[in-house]
Amino acid sequence: MTQFTFRLERVRALRERGEDLAKQELAGAMLRRTSCEERLRETGVELDAARDRQRDLSAIAVSAQDLIARQQYLERVERNRVQGQQELVQFEAEVDARRASLREAARDRQALERLKERRRADHARELARVEGAAMDEIALTLHRRRAS
Repeated sequence: MTQFTFRLERVRALRERGEDLAKQELAGAMLRRTSCEERLRETGVELDAARDRQRDLSAIAVSAQDLIARQQYLERVERNRVQGQQELVQFEAEVDARRASLREAARDRQALERLKERRRADHARELARVEGAAMDEIALTLHRRRAS
């Protein structure tokens, strides 16, 4: 009897590569999300500092032009923060989608792995049956020779 070969090995390998690609895509999405979170934290710190400077200005005399410039800066930082929060929501959705894609790819690969193992077990049982039949035939032949 021949050595075990899984006829769907190419499909299994393709699914395994698909799973690896899904892992890489998930890692990239998680990295982008983490980077966005860090930028959002930095923007929060910048916003707090801008608000503190704005409050400090009320205690000293400054020109109207300085007040307008600082207010515009504060508003720009607030817009950046809102935009960062929106981006974070998008990155969270991307991570969730990539995670779902990875689960599906892993499920597909595992199904083929289980099929491969079942086929390997079937092959082993058939091999054992054939070898057992051959051993029985040899034993029967030896018994007949001794009996005659």
